[in-house]
Amino acid sequence: MPKVDLYAVGLNHHFEQEATLYEGLYIARVAVQHKGLYKVVTESGIIQAEISGKLGFTARDSFDYPVVGDWVMVDRVDDSAGNAIIQHLLRRQSFFVRKAAGTAHQSQVVAANIDTVFICMSLNNNFNLRRLERYLSIAWDSMATPVVILTKSDLCDDIPAKLAEVYTVALGADVLVTTSLTDDGFTALNRYILPGKTVAFIGSSGVGKSTLINRIVGEEILATNEVGGADKGRHTTTSRQLIVVPNGGVVIDTPGMRELQIESADLTKTFADIGELAQNCRFRDCRHLQEPGCAVREAVERGDISPQRFSSYQKLQAELDYTGLNSRQIEQEKITRMFGGKGELKQARGFAKEKNKRR
Repeated sequence: MPKVDLYAVGLNHHFEQEATLYEGLYIARVAVQHKGLYKVVTESGIIQAEISGKLGFTARDSFDYPVVGDWVMVDRVDDSAGNAIIQHLLRRQSFFVRKAAGTAHQSQVVAANIDTVFICMSLNNNFNLRRLERYLSIAWDSMATPVVILTKSDLCDDIPAKLAEVYTVALGADVLVTTSLTDDGFTALNRYILPGKTVAFIGSSGVGKSTLINRIVGEEILATNEVGGADKGRHTTTSRQLIVVPNGGVVIDTPGMRELQIESADLTKTFADIGELAQNCRFRDCRHLQEPGCAVREAVERGDISPQRFSSYQKLQAELDYTGLNSRQIEQEKITRMFGGKGELKQARGFAKEKNKRR
C-alpha cells in the first residue's frame, strides 16, 4: 500500500520538528471528531483512534482535547490490532474558537491549523451584515485569513447592491460570489485550495457549504438538503470532518451554527474604520459612549459610520468585556461602562435623589 503524503494534507516543518520530541510515536492529523472517538490520517491511511487515559486526565477543559485539523502523536499507523491511541496533541498554529453552546465559561475549538476560513453567507434570506461582522471578528482572531463566500447568487435580484453592503464590513477580506447552478465564481475558490493548505467552511445552516465542498472534491461526498422559500435549509453535517481534495489540500466542513457566541475576537481588523477614527478621540481610553470629543460618535452623527455598524461594534465589544465573568463581575462591568465605577454611580444616585427632593 502506497504511503499517504502527509505534506499534501498540511504537514509542515513546524509540526515535523515537534514530532521528533516523541520517540516511538507517529504523527497523524485528526480528520473526524465524534464524541470520544476520532478518525486520523496517518502515513498508512485513515484509521480510528481514541485519546489516552493520561491525555484525558491532564486535559483541563475541552480546549485541551484534539479537534478536527489537529496534529497528534499516535502509537500506530494502522488499526488492524485495535484503535490507535492519541498520546500527545501538537501545538496549534491557528484555531477557530467560539463559546460552547449552553455553557457560561467553556470555550469550544471548532477546527485547528487552518490557513483560510471561508465564511459562507447566502444572498437570500440568510443575508445579515451583523452576523457577518461576528464571523469576521472570530475568523481574524483565529490567525487564519477570512474570505467571504456569497452563495446562491441566482436567488438575488441586485447583486451589486449586496456586494456594496458587504464591502462596507468585510474590510481587508476577499469577497467571492458563487451559485450552485453554474461555475461562475466557483472556480475562483480553487486558488485558495492548494496542496498543503487547509480551508475551513463556516456559516449558518442551509447556506450551501456542503454543495460547495462537493463541487471542490468532485463528488457527492456530503449530503445536502434543499432549502425552502423561508431559507430553512438543514445542514446534514452533524460532526466536523476533514476532507482531502484530490488535487491536494484539505477542506474542513463544520455543522451550521444557529448562534455564534464570542469567546475571543479581533475587532481591530473587522472594525478597522472605527479604530482609525478612535485615534482622533479626545481621550485615549474613550469608550465612545458619553465622553466629550468622541470622534467615533461624531462620525456616526455625520453619517460616515452607520448607526447599525456602530451598534454592532458596541455589542461585540461588550461581549468581549463580559467573557468569563460571573454575574457580580458582569454587573460591575456594566456599572463601569455606564458610570465609570461605583463611586460615580453613587454620585449619580445622590444627584437623582436630590433632584427628586426639589420637585
